[in-house]
Amino acid sequence: MELPVINHPDYVAKINDDNKFPIKKFGALANHLLKEGVVKKFHIPKECSIETMKTSHSLEYINHIKNKTLNIKLQKKIGFPINDSVVRRSFVATGGTVLASKLALDTKLACNTAGGSHHATFDCGAGYCVFNDVAVAANYLKNKRYAKKILIIDLDVHQGNGNSEIFKSDKDVLTFSMHCASNYPAKKSKSDIDIELKDHMEDEEYLNILNKNLKVLNKNKYDFVFYVAGVDIHYEDRLGKLKITDEGINKRDQIVIENFHSRNTSLCGVLGGGYNKSFEKLIELHSMLHKNCANYFS
Repeated sequence: MELPVINHPDYVAKINDDNKFPIKKFGALANHLLKEGVVKKFHIPKECSIETMKTSHSLEYINHIKNKTLNIKLQKKIGFPINDSVVRRSFVATGGTVLASKLALDTKLACNTAGGSHHATFDCGAGYCVFNDVAVAANYLKNKRYAKKILIIDLDVHQGNGNSEIFKSDKDVLTFSMHCASNYPAKKSKSDIDIELKDHMEDEEYLNILNKNLKVLNKNKYDFVFYVAGVDIHYEDRLGKLKITDEGINKRDQIVIENFHSRNTSLCGVLGGGYNKSFEKLIELHSMLHKNCANYFS
C-alpha cells in the first residue's frame, strides 16, 4: 500500500502571467512526487458537488463562481480572475480535499496536492482562496457521520480566518491557527485557539511553541484532523515574515504527523500557502508533507 495522494491536471488554471500566486506549483509538485517515487499514481478527484459545497458556502456565492458572475471588486479580493479554468480548478481542488479525507478514514493518512484555501468564508473568497476546501470536507465528514469531533490545525503563516468564521458556532470542529501576528489578514477572526507569532521567529522557538500547543490539543480526542501545511513560514518566502529553515519545516511536518498518527487519528494533509523566491525550493518544501506521510507506508 502507498500513501493516497490526490492530484488533477486541472489544479493548474490560467491566470494572468504577472500574478503573485504560483499556480504552476500544483503541476510541478505532482511531477516531483512521481519523479521522487513518493507515489506511483494519483487518485483523481471529481468536481465537488454543489450539494456538498453548500454546507460551507452560500448557494448565491457558489452560483456566482460557477456562472462567472462574481463582481470585479470581489474578484480582486480573491486575487485572480474568475474564468473557466479557475472555476474548474476551484471545484476540482475542493473535491480533491473531500476525496483525500474519505481515503484517510481507511489509511489514517492521505494528502491533496492542493487545498488549504483557508481565507474563503461562507459567502466570499479572499487571499487566493475561492472555496474553503477544508471546511467543505470537514462538514462532509460530519454530515455523513464519518467523524464527529474534528480538529483543523493550520500552520500557514497567515491566519486561517475562513475556517474560524465558518466554524465559530460549531462545537464539534476545533480551529487552531498558529500564524504571524503582523501578517495578512489585517483584521483577524477568532479561532478556538489562535497562536500569534512575532516577526522573524526562527526554528527553535517556533518548534517549541508548536510542541507546547500539541500537548494542549492532545488533552482532547479527535476523530479526524485536517493539517494545513503552509510553507510560507520559510525565511525566503515573499509573503511570509518568519525565518523558518528547510529543516524547520521538515521537522514541523514530522512532529504534527507523528503526534496524531501515534494516537491512531486519521489525518488529511493539504498544501496551504507558499510563495518562495525560488520556484524549485517551493516545490521541495511543499513535497515534505507528502514525503513525511509516505514514510508510514514504506
